[in-house]
Amino acid sequence: MAATVAVAAALAALPARAQLGSSTPVRVGVVGPFTGPSADFGVPMLNGIQLAVDEINAVGGYLGRPLELVVKDDKANPDEGRKVSQELLAEKVVATIGFCNTGVALKSIDLFQDAKTPLIVPCSSGTAVTAKYPAPESYIFRVQARDALQAPFMVDDILKRGWDKVAIFADKTGYGEGGYNDVVAALAAKNLKPVHVARFDLGVKDLSAELAAARTAGANVVYSYTVGPENAVIANGRKALGWKVPQVGAWPLSFPNFIEGAKDAAEGALMVQTFIAEPSNERRASFLANYTRKYQRKVAVPMAAANAYDATYLLMYSFLGIRDGNLNGRAIKESLEGRMKTYYGVVSTYDKPFSVQDKDAITRNMLVIGQVKNGAITFAYPEDAKRNLIIQRKQ
Repeated sequence: MAATVAVAAALAALPARAQLGSSTPVRVGVVGPFTGPSADFGVPMLNGIQLAVDEINAVGGYLGRPLELVVKDDKANPDEGRKVSQELLAEKVVATIGFCNTGVALKSIDLFQDAKTPLIVPCSSGTAVTAKYPAPESYIFRVQARDALQAPFMVDDILKRGWDKVAIFADKTGYGEGGYNDVVAALAAKNLKPVHVARFDLGVKDLSAELAAARTAGANVVYSYTVGPENAVIANGRKALGWKVPQVGAWPLSFPNFIEGAKDAAEGALMVQTFIAEPSNERRASFLANYTRKYQRKVAVPMAAANAYDATYLLMYSFLGIRDGNLNGRAIKESLEGRMKTYYGVVSTYDKPFSVQDKDAITRNMLVIGQVKNGAITFAYPEDAKRNLIIQRKQ
């Protein structure tokens, strides 16, 4: 694969004294929901990371030192996430890749910041994750479209389609709260307000009363912000009411717990995506083929796997930018902020993905609208499929 070849070339270019190194593994933390209701996207995230690490180790790792993953399951529970994050830091990882759930991330990111240990977030999209600390001091990086990008992108699309009476259905987690605020702000920028708002706890099994109220309020689109099976509860509730309005939202509408849970009620749902699993160019075709070959199945949530795969290579490229081989937190942070060579990734071509002032690698031009069609995710617009032939760079 091109990325593996590039890593090998970069290693060869390092000074001979730097290449001597030791055989001691470079320990990299991984934290995410690998069991429980959020495992739908936690497992693909982990698989994307492992795939990248296996490729990197196949060409010598970092200065002859293999990368070793230290994996912790946060079970999508904020308290468990904080506990296992403390364990990772105690085990002296040089950096960590992780977090799928915004509420879990927000409970733990102060630990990484205080320890000055870089954290790269490939899945959690909550705007607050990279906004909590002033950018110049922050050790929190992200390879994911924050909700402050996703919400206005989707609002622009639904207004283009003529859907201007929006009902928002958002859970009460940190993710739902942040997403709700971002959607309200995106609507306000268009001089609109939601016609109905429903907030609910995770695990809810019936939202028919709230859906009926949204219909009475005149909503012509349902904007959902939740990560679990609750998206399917909304879709199935609409179907039971015979209420034929579209369901739109952020990337969790691409998850199996929605598509399989809602079945035909999921058809036509629209969501924001950074990556859709179509082999539109060599990099993406190679990634998808290698993933399927390694795990003997297609990737369940392609966006989670691709973002995580790219995040792992970006971390490795930051190592390669450290000429003396001293992988301390500040050195990794400064390398991520501008000392890395360009990485030709799956989601994007990363040319200066981060800076002292900007810790988010994904920009609006990289986003597309995905759609559930025949139980799979595809491009909502043919022109996006054509544009996808060219990998976008950060703007």
